[in-house]
Amino acid sequence: MRRRDFLKTTGLAAGAAAFPLFRHFPAEAAGRNDTLVVVTGAGPNSMDIQRQGTNRPAYQIAVNLYDRLVGYSTKTLPNGTKMYDYTQLTPEVAESWTFAEDGMAIIFKIRKDATFWDGTPITAHDVKWSFDRSVSLGGFPTVQMKAGSLEKPDQFEALDDQTFVIKLLRKSKLTLPDLGVPVPIIYNSKVAKANATEKDPWATEYLHRTPAGGGAFMLERWDPGQQTVYKRFDNWKNGELPGISRVIIREIPSASTRRALLERGDADVSLDLPSKDFAELTKSDKFTITGVPIENSLLAIGLNLDFEPFQNKLVRQAVAYAVPYDQIFKQAAFERGIPMWGGKSFSPATIEWPQPFPYDTDYDKAKELLKEAGFADGFDVPLSFDLAQSDWSEPMSLLLQEGLAKIGIKATIEKIPGANWRTIALVEKKLPMHLKNFGGWLNYPDYYSFWVYQKDRLFNSMNYHNPEVEALTDASLHLEVDHPDYEPNMKRLLTIFFDEVPVIPIYQPYLDVAMQKNVTGYKYYAHRLLDCRTFSKT
Repeated sequence: MRRRDFLKTTGLAAGAAAFPLFRHFPAEAAGRNDTLVVVTGAGPNSMDIQRQGTNRPAYQIAVNLYDRLVGYSTKTLPNGTKMYDYTQLTPEVAESWTFAEDGMAIIFKIRKDATFWDGTPITAHDVKWSFDRSVSLGGFPTVQMKAGSLEKPDQFEALDDQTFVIKLLRKSKLTLPDLGVPVPIIYNSKVAKANATEKDPWATEYLHRTPAGGGAFMLERWDPGQQTVYKRFDNWKNGELPGISRVIIREIPSASTRRALLERGDADVSLDLPSKDFAELTKSDKFTITGVPIENSLLAIGLNLDFEPFQNKLVRQAVAYAVPYDQIFKQAAFERGIPMWGGKSFSPATIEWPQPFPYDTDYDKAKELLKEAGFADGFDVPLSFDLAQSDWSEPMSLLLQEGLAKIGIKATIEKIPGANWRTIALVEKKLPMHLKNFGGWLNYPDYYSFWVYQKDRLFNSMNYHNPEVEALTDASLHLEVDHPDYEPNMKRLLTIFFDEVPVIPIYQPYLDVAMQKNVTGYKYYAHRLLDCRTFSKT
């Protein structure tokens, strides 16, 4: 496909008859004030966020069907959109918490009136079992808990039914905020243990398909690949009862169909639309469109240091100067984000994160660097992207391919099916040059480094290893921001990011959501999916 053909505006589907799933779509639900109909590109592959291999769409399960000890408060952005505020925590299962006198333990008081869906009281013993599980299963959940210095079961203690204690290995700015992310959910341990086996002591197979929680919503049905349906838990005590009694989340692979369903009024909320669609919809006053910069997120180019040319820093810098940033931002991203190029200096003036890297399009500079590195004639390299994110990644790849060709680098575009991307890019880490879209939950540069720049981390798809980066990250991750060592450590860390560029940022993407005008209460949450607890319809 030629770039100019790909970038042409495509037409919308003409009508409902064009949608094979339309006859099964509960159109009447969109008009009911107590039901929210959502259309999205992909749904959950599991009901258990702590199961290894769980996809990101499954994170919504953790927020809507389960509780945590604490949640995040809300802040209002200048455009009126509400989003989570991880610096201010609110009670969920824990009605209060205090630190021990020496600051090395946190004591949580559990609500007496909170129950699971089956009426069983939520106790500190359930919290203990749940936290033990999260740090024992391995993989992403265990690493996420480690970010908050929550690493082993003997840190957690249930003193009685209403008192849960976390014993700290070290004081950390991330411990309390880490309790509000989707991972440390509270399971009904009685139900889970009843369905555990000797080979499966954490009931992973049972909880994979059958939630056992006490969150604001219960699972009404789950048809993998088609839909997930929630119904409100009317006896929920851990927050304000949702204004919506039922949520229908339909998986519609076609973006044009998702847009058409929104425009016809058959969907209340549409997710995962291409940036082009959101750019067009913002010009209309028919819908509510939100665009919030994703916290700690960079849409970027990853350069794999296992591929010989990219072991040379000068080559990586040459690539950074060969990126047609402005073209990509306008023609692939439709300006739905914040530019992350054109920084003023290789020495950062602040520790703001994310912040623009000190590169811009300069083909002459790129050629000089390639020549200095011993690659004056360029080289061949595959350029890979996730086919499931082709709305932005394919036009970006085509534009990047053109830019690299101007300095002698012949990039062959490789389309990786979405189902295979995580394994090939993140687990096996064998893609020489690839587009990456990582977003953390807590907005600190050392937190980003913890996930992306550390050896053998899942999201270190670049196989990057720098002992100084790891030492700075380890030394700073748990420091308070006002600690005298924190700012100089972060400035040094950012200086290394700028100089070594195993990751070349292009822009910080928006999280875009389109809604009918009668839908209110949307709040951008850390996991980038819908927190249905706050929605209402008028």
